[in-house]
Amino acid sequence: MRRPPDPQLLGFLTIYDRTIADLALALRGIIIEEAPNASEYVYQVYTVAIWFGFTGKMKDAWFCYITTHAEHINLGFPYGAVLPDPNRVLEGEGKTNRHIPFRSLSDLERPFVRRYIQAAIDQVGSAAAAGGNGKTVVKTGQTVAKKPTKPRRAKR
Repeated sequence: MRRPPDPQLLGFLTIYDRTIADLALALRGIIIEEAPNASEYVYQVYTVAIWFGFTGKMKDAWFCYITTHAEHINLGFPYGAVLPDPNRVLEGEGKTNRHIPFRSLSDLERPFVRRYIQAAIDQVGSAAAAGGNGKTVVKTGQTVAKKPTKPRRAKR
């Protein structure tokens, strides 16, 4: 069964170019196909972020997230630093988080995308096995998202 995006999520994405909004929604669809019982938590702060998990507790079972940016989206993994990376596509230098950037719909068609999502689901183990309720929770921050800007060039 297909789960349509929440109308508030669609509204949040209107500040982005259509390509970015479509890319975020397409990646959301892939994640839901891989984890149909996962709940999604939509946040609007300085970006639009969609977190996916099985228990509602980030530390227990949130396995991946999407963040939107002016010219790309990221598929992020809260425990990506210990996620197998045979394709060497994970980016980031923090202690735990890693992400994969996407700039076009064709980027999502690469076969490894679903493998990374499945590996992240495997990381949360028993929480994923217990399943989830497939709900959508929308939260907005105090900072209202503004039209994203393109990265600035460094001054010389």
